[in-house]
Amino acid sequence: MARRVQTASLMLLLLCTSALAGCTTGSVDSTESNSTTVEQTLLPQWEIGDQWLYTFITPQFGEDSARLVVAEIDEDEGVYQLGISSEREAQRHAVINHNPFLGRMTIDGLSVYENGEPQSVFSFPWTVGDSWTFTLFGQDWTASTDSLNNGNARVSATSADGHEITYTFSGDKGFMENFVWRNDEGVRQLRMDLNAARDGYSGDVFFYRAGDLLDNRYENNDQEVYDTFLDEGHSTEGDWNTLVWYLDVEISQGGSGSLSMKDHAGASPLTRAWGSSATEKGAIGTIPSNTGEYSLTVTARGQESFIHLKVAGALVFQWTL
Repeated sequence: MARRVQTASLMLLLLCTSALAGCTTGSVDSTESNSTTVEQTLLPQWEIGDQWLYTFITPQFGEDSARLVVAEIDEDEGVYQLGISSEREAQRHAVINHNPFLGRMTIDGLSVYENGEPQSVFSFPWTVGDSWTFTLFGQDWTASTDSLNNGNARVSATSADGHEITYTFSGDKGFMENFVWRNDEGVRQLRMDLNAARDGYSGDVFFYRAGDLLDNRYENNDQEVYDTFLDEGHSTEGDWNTLVWYLDVEISQGGSGSLSMKDHAGASPLTRAWGSSATEKGAIGTIPSNTGEYSLTVTARGQESFIHLKVAGALVFQWTL
């Protein structure tokens, strides 16, 4: 993927550096180590099988590694379809939505989709000082390109609620070298670090296109709590292929907890029981989608006890390359 620096551009850069400190050539930072080419500032063109191996770090699931892969190119719709080599990571994204770079990305700008609308997370061609806005993670962001060195564009963004994003986009590798999102308390919600970029992926990749059905936290109750949620399927695509659930549980010393879920046919696809001092962090799984109402019975006894349950409906996509 490396790109050759044009001789004329290199000579100009050397003359500027040696003759005048601070000499610039437009939008590209000019330093002795900078060798950014015009090509590295432009929108990359992806092909099926292009792949990027990332390490993902989140508070819910800790550290994991998987490959983002260009699984399909839809010229008519103007989108790439990005899948991931780990089906478990696809399920995690479905219920936590921690990786926005899965699913559709536009061919004309690598825009990602938030609530069905493309969002310009990237700004091509990269230009130092450029500023733009987008929506991601439910936040409205104002971003700027802070620097451009050696083919790497460094971007920072802030939201009105005090969240922060920083990332570096590699002109050589055609995607991000790293990406970090911190919330308004400075707690890191997602970190992505690129380990390798290649083409010609061979194997299965997955994407779970999801919709939230339930996100409730049950705390310190002395009696059973009853709750419900409705599975109506996707708004345009029909029934979900599956439901994905996520649990984060802490039971205090001397406490106890339980969870029972039933669908409208009386089946119990998810049941749990926890004793004193039990924990279940970042548990995830799938259950059948049975269109209609689901009922929940939950207990979380103990002063610091809580049970956090999330459920999402998902359409499952799988490609074999």
